[in-house]
Amino acid sequence: MCLGVPAQILKILDEQMARVDVDGNQVDISIQLVPDVKTGDYVLVHAGFAMDIIDAGVADETMKLLKELQSS
Repeated sequence: MCLGVPAQILKILDEQMARVDVDGNQVDISIQLVPDVKTGDYVLVHAGFAMDIIDAGVADETMKLLKELQSS
């Protein structure tokens, strides 16, 4: 089973990498699979790769659900 985590693009570092915010933590990830991503976009991250661009509302709801699972 794979789990994607929502993250917001903070800075495009180059055509292959970006710095993102994942629940307050900054991480550098690959954006090779989503070449149209822009600063401010939300992406779904798995294993250090942005897999898809997602809506901000979806990102927020997903993070809330992940936090609920963590607390149970």
